[in-house]
Amino acid sequence: MKLLIIEDEKELLEDLMDFFKKDHFLCESATTVAIAQEKIYMYNYDAIILDIGLPDGSGLEVLKTLRTVDNNAGVLILSAYDAIEDKVSGLNLGADDYLAKPFDYNELNARIKSIIRRKHFKGSNLVVFDTITINTDSQEVHINQKLIELTQKEYQLLIFFISNENRVITKESIVEHLWGDNTDSFDSFDFIYTHIKNLRKKIINSSDKDYLKTVYGIGYKFQRA
Repeated sequence: MKLLIIEDEKELLEDLMDFFKKDHFLCESATTVAIAQEKIYMYNYDAIILDIGLPDGSGLEVLKTLRTVDNNAGVLILSAYDAIEDKVSGLNLGADDYLAKPFDYNELNARIKSIIRRKHFKGSNLVVFDTITINTDSQEVHINQKLIELTQKEYQLLIFFISNENRVITKESIVEHLWGDNTDSFDSFDFIYTHIKNLRKKIINSSDKDYLKTVYGIGYKFQRA
């Protein structure tokens, strides 16, 4: 899952990045309203942690921007303990949850995962797609009730494809979603073929079905066989 953390306190931002990376989130960061708005226009995220107090303005401006673009990211607001007006304003603007500082990291993690489940998987930690069942908490994948071993990138690919069932996904979108800010350092996207080839092979070997269709010259589509 891809997470944008908008926070200007350097130490807290680094701690949050380290914490969520250990839980296999792809994390990006922004420290100002301007940087956050730029990233929201350029990229899609599964969830956003949004600090209200930013050096160049209110995080609520970021929330307003998010709601003007085609972005289904869930948003959890962070703010001072007694900032009731921020909480009310944020929820009225479409934020999904609110947590006051200081907070427990495990509670924050649980709330972010809950937001993602509600936004993308109808509130369940079990994602079922035909013969495929994914437990998003344990990150275990079963096909025809048999546990399948996937690499982290293969797992992220599978979740991304299922979340975009029947949509044509470009190679650029796949790379951007799985590698985030690092995409600019790649000369070509040929390396994703290996990940996709291996994922497809594991699915076919376990289900005798090929859900992943190549849309030549564009990208891929994940659909029921």
